[in-house]
Amino acid sequence: MSITPEEVFETLNMVSQQNLDIRTVTMGISLGSCADPSMDALCSKVYDHVCRTAERLVPVAESLEREYGIPIINKRVSVTPVAQVAAACPDEDLTPVAHALDRAAETLGVDFIGGFSALVQKGVGDSDRRLIQSIPEALAGTSRVCSSVNVATLRAGINMDAVLLMAEKIFECAELTRDEQCVAASKLVVFANMVEDSPFMAGAVHGTGEADAVINVGVSGPGVMAAALEQLPPTANLDEVAERIKETAFKITRAGELMSREAARRLGAAKGIVDLSLAPTPAVGDSVARILEIIGVGECGGPGTTCALALLNDAVKKGGVMASSSVGGLSGAFIPVSEDADMIRAARDGAISLEKLEAMTCVCSVGLDMIAVPGDTTVEALAGIIADEMAIGVINNKTTAVRIIPAIGKEAGDTLVFGGLFGEAPVMAVNPHAGTVLAHRGGHFPAPLNSLKN
Repeated sequence: MSITPEEVFETLNMVSQQNLDIRTVTMGISLGSCADPSMDALCSKVYDHVCRTAERLVPVAESLEREYGIPIINKRVSVTPVAQVAAACPDEDLTPVAHALDRAAETLGVDFIGGFSALVQKGVGDSDRRLIQSIPEALAGTSRVCSSVNVATLRAGINMDAVLLMAEKIFECAELTRDEQCVAASKLVVFANMVEDSPFMAGAVHGTGEADAVINVGVSGPGVMAAALEQLPPTANLDEVAERIKETAFKITRAGELMSREAARRLGAAKGIVDLSLAPTPAVGDSVARILEIIGVGECGGPGTTCALALLNDAVKKGGVMASSSVGGLSGAFIPVSEDADMIRAARDGAISLEKLEAMTCVCSVGLDMIAVPGDTTVEALAGIIADEMAIGVINNKTTAVRIIPAIGKEAGDTLVFGGLFGEAPVMAVNPHAGTVLAHRGGHFPAPLNSLKN
């Protein structure tokens, strides 16, 4: 990988002027050796194993920041879905495992630890049930633990019983932390086609097909992408726009590939994937919504937004895959409302609605992300929102997700303020016509015809 002086100067400008960063270096850790019928022994093994395996993660990431001059915003850990590890333990309450993970994250100095998770797309096993029941207390009682539950896949269809169950648990998370901006719900995500090598929270887990310890890197750079597109005249056609996006994505991903190789080598871990997703922050100029407006949409959410987002997502992937042979994770563009300053503005202006966001998720990396809804939204409406998003993922064979926060005691037009990278979420109106039948029918949404690929 030869790097010219011009590229060095260009990268330094990206860092100093355009918010280029490595959004996260995430170490995935297998907990397979930690299974134990005793809860105390299980928690002790989990804590010790995570601390021992990732003890050098933060120091190595900090040394890479100093040497290469590119900020690494988050240092994270993901683990084997806890429902799988806890299957041997008969205890009903699995929150002690979450507390063990939280203590490990604090000891290591990592920002978040993901994997208090279960995969229930075809059915809810006993350990899955116990984990899901434990999620509200686990997330309310910890500060760094994230949780995810996969309820749908292309091959399995949608577990509608699990959809309703997760809607109920999301409300419980919000209620338990109503005095803390309902923050527990912001650490829980419901998936279709969960990715098992994503470095991004709240949905990061360490997949069962992975090595014992793996380094996955998530790059970012909406500010860099916006600056590159602003250099084009308004008369540039979409072919030229797509080419500029591809060129810029290539440069951003090269930085991530270099960091990924070095971090894995120094930590003695397997090199995993580089996730080239454009992940916004509340910082001015670091916005995916702004990119869509530079492409030509009047305000994010207006007519043409889905088309612009599809162009962006596709061109980012085409440029990124030329810079690394291990592009993976989610890769594309995130549209979290609370974490994007211009998305927040669009929501407050009424330019973007929940329904428009759902349409946009057909072509973006994930789904409905960091969206606040009124606290009096019915559980049936929330289940319907989740089911809609799962259907988009299943029918289109893509990863979709819902990370939604019922704002207990608040109504449309109010705001939840999280601070930091989570930003603030304007409470968005929800269509009140969900009814009470669909969510309670239960059973399975059958796998679609395009799942028959053998």
